[in-house]
Amino acid sequence: MTSIWLDRREPFSSDPFEPDTRYDTVVAGAGLTGLVTALLLARSGQSVLVLEARFPGAVTTGNTTAKVTLLQGTFLSQLARQYSQKQVQAYVDGNREGQAWLLRYLEEHNVPFQRRDAYTYASSAQGTEKLREEVSAASTAGLDVDYVRDAGLPFPVHGAVRLRDQAQINPMEVIDALVADIRSRGGHIVSGVRLRDVTGDAPSAVKTDHGSVRADKAVLATGIPVLDRGLYFAKLKPSRSYAAALELQEDQAPPPGMYISVEQPTHSLRDYGVDGRNLLLVGGHGHQVGRTDSEKAHLSGLLEWAGGHYPGAVATHTWSAQDYLPTNLMPFFGKLPRGKGQIYFGTGYNKWGMTNAVAAALGISADILGGQVPWADTIHHRITSPSGALSAVALNAGVAARLASDWGKVTTEGRKFDGLKRGAGGSAAPASEGAVPTPPVPAGSAAAAVPAEGQGKVYREGNRPVAVSTVAGTTCRLSAVCTHMGGILHWNDNEQSWDCPLHGSRFTNQGKLLEGPATRDLPEAPPA
Repeated sequence: MTSIWLDRREPFSSDPFEPDTRYDTVVAGAGLTGLVTALLLARSGQSVLVLEARFPGAVTTGNTTAKVTLLQGTFLSQLARQYSQKQVQAYVDGNREGQAWLLRYLEEHNVPFQRRDAYTYASSAQGTEKLREEVSAASTAGLDVDYVRDAGLPFPVHGAVRLRDQAQINPMEVIDALVADIRSRGGHIVSGVRLRDVTGDAPSAVKTDHGSVRADKAVLATGIPVLDRGLYFAKLKPSRSYAAALELQEDQAPPPGMYISVEQPTHSLRDYGVDGRNLLLVGGHGHQVGRTDSEKAHLSGLLEWAGGHYPGAVATHTWSAQDYLPTNLMPFFGKLPRGKGQIYFGTGYNKWGMTNAVAAALGISADILGGQVPWADTIHHRITSPSGALSAVALNAGVAARLASDWGKVTTEGRKFDGLKRGAGGSAAPASEGAVPTPPVPAGSAAAAVPAEGQGKVYREGNRPVAVSTVAGTTCRLSAVCTHMGGILHWNDNEQSWDCPLHGSRFTNQGKLLEGPATRDLPEAPPA
């Protein structure tokens, strides 16, 4: 699965990694947060190194639907139920500044973007009450929204909130411009190097899987912090959602704006012009990472929905993305607790990273350079509401229950419990978030030892949980224990990966770390 943004012929050319060198700041993560932060610091004259475990834009930024909008579903009304108006206003002000900075940067560097009206729409009468709450919250925060009956969609809606003159982008064109700009200012961008730890007083040792460098400051722009100080993995719910680019029939056209639904499963729409074609991009049908019977069924559900409204549409690309949702709703950014004032981070953008990532970068760079940003100061001094605290308790109770349940199944049953996934023709609907699929297979049987093509399963071998999968004719045997916090891994039948249902770390079928709070690959399982 490759997003339409990442379907590119030119590989990234990395700068060399030079161990034992010193920098003013090392940034881990070359997505939008990391690169904007690095650019702002390089502009100030700092020596900056960006470390990226894969390549720039490889994770969330390169898999987004890339809407640069201040109308974010019904998020402002959700915030208003938990926070004071001052806090809600600070969030809007930060996103407004992030949006303005990004669009101004694109204009200055001749990077194309398209102006579009943004809509949050309701497909049911019940959804209209949420729309009216969003109109109230957005208007109070100074956004010029209006309520409309006709949103320009090819299916009936009961109403929509509209915010005019927002924007959409190709995120990898933005990444390319930022990379070139950072390098032109003396910054270095290294791919294929993963940060493992930051230790000691300034200049701290920034430890990677290729050696160490030293820096006065470090910034974690890794989606979710890869250092566990502050325990942010316990304050964020990892969510996976799906997207597709569709070529429509000649008598069809994408709707004129950018859209997201109130109802679940979420449905997001926008257009994208490429090679003389105007494609429709759809997204949604998300779930908590590693907690569904079949990821493939979620993507199928999205495509079936799109096909119902655009008959004959053909998917040119399908992909998925991972986002982190804070239990208290508000994004986190700034100084990392127990980081001695030397480590900064940004996370928890609630799927609205095109504005929040830039806002976080503006706040982080201001902190490092000694500036002051009023809206950021207000957000830093927020107080978690009772509902936010209860949400955190519920999330972590669920994590603990999942950990105990999965280990119990492996230990006491000694049987496969993670379910043979359906083949390419499977059409089962997704199970509930905590579902445990299909009957167990006795450990040691032939069925447990060698899964069919495209399938993976977990079973006990002695006292060890073993993850076995077959992809492209090759069977791999790995430890089934996540290298972050010991969760039992789940086979993702859509991307043929091992996903952790606790905090969202993901690994290839061969055990290579893809994303999440883990910092190490899966070890191979010892011979049976």
